[in-house]
Amino acid sequence: MEQLTVDLGARSYPILIGDGLIRNIGPHVAPLLKRPRTMIVTDAHVAEHYLVPLGTALAMENISFSSFVLEPGEATKSWAGLARLAEWLIGEGIERSDHVVALGGGVIGDLVGFACSIVKRGCNFIQVPTTLLAQVDSSVGGKTAINVAAGKNMIGAFHQPALVVVDPTTLESLPRRDLAAGYAEVVKYGLINDADFFAWCEAHGAELLAGDSSARHKAIAHSVAAKARIVAADERETQDIRALLNLGHSFGHALEAETGYSDKLLHGEAVAAGMALAHRLSAAQGLCTVADADRVAAHLAAVGLPYDLASAGVDADGATLAGHMAHDKKVRGGKLPLILTRGIGQSFVTDEFGLDTVAAFLDGEQTR
Repeated sequence: MEQLTVDLGARSYPILIGDGLIRNIGPHVAPLLKRPRTMIVTDAHVAEHYLVPLGTALAMENISFSSFVLEPGEATKSWAGLARLAEWLIGEGIERSDHVVALGGGVIGDLVGFACSIVKRGCNFIQVPTTLLAQVDSSVGGKTAINVAAGKNMIGAFHQPALVVVDPTTLESLPRRDLAAGYAEVVKYGLINDADFFAWCEAHGAELLAGDSSARHKAIAHSVAAKARIVAADERETQDIRALLNLGHSFGHALEAETGYSDKLLHGEAVAAGMALAHRLSAAQGLCTVADADRVAAHLAAVGLPYDLASAGVDADGATLAGHMAHDKKVRGGKLPLILTRGIGQSFVTDEFGLDTVAAFLDGEQTR
């Protein structure tokens, strides 16, 4: 088992990474509990594989639990889903010192985290991410939220977990498409500020997706360590440090909005296309070379991820997509900060380019 720490002073918490941890989670959870009881929230797909093993592991430490199983998919991360979960937690008699276990992917982690930030004015939760995307990104850092009609993650709060438990063996039950979508977030860490890691992805990404356990461990540990450092330096994104984690997301969220936050385009797929778009916009503005932009697109294409509007299945015009981006929660002073790049591993934040420039660029992308 490998242990990392998100260093936030009194609110620091460990990230445990190791095969089989779900089946041995009890000793890691027990010391956190004021009373030997917890609540598990998951979705129907994850419950089929991991609810019984997790419950058995807790029972071995004499920890009782109740469980709430939600429908899979982004539609659950909504006002209605939040209300159902909050009412259930209250009905279960949750206390502020209790810990709720979020067992699942990013949807479950985001929803449970947000519910725990508001129920009883704040209670504790534990992240047990079961998808690659959640393991390398959304389970770490305390961003919690739900989606609304105006956009993705528009209603939420910063609420850090007490513990993150990553069991890479859960990836064995993940459909290849979901695994690839999570891999987009792995690639992101290389593109932000680590050209050597992007080169590692080019060399080993296919192995990771094919099931190589050592490649998966390497990718997860490296990504989590990178995110932990960024979160420790800029927890609430008040500087431009944590904002770099949004590489590809402003474009990606617009693509998700255009496709109705549906299975037509998974979050990681949208981020992949968004990262390629960010690099091509950077090249169009003379910030990086066309060769770098092409290199990013080539790697994404090689692993079966979207790398432009066409491969993402989006045919909206630039004004429509830019309109989605205007609702982005990162807009400040009427300007949307974009994460662009000066080359592989040289991302930066800028508000130099208005949405009219972005719209014109996206119109051009439709004719590529």
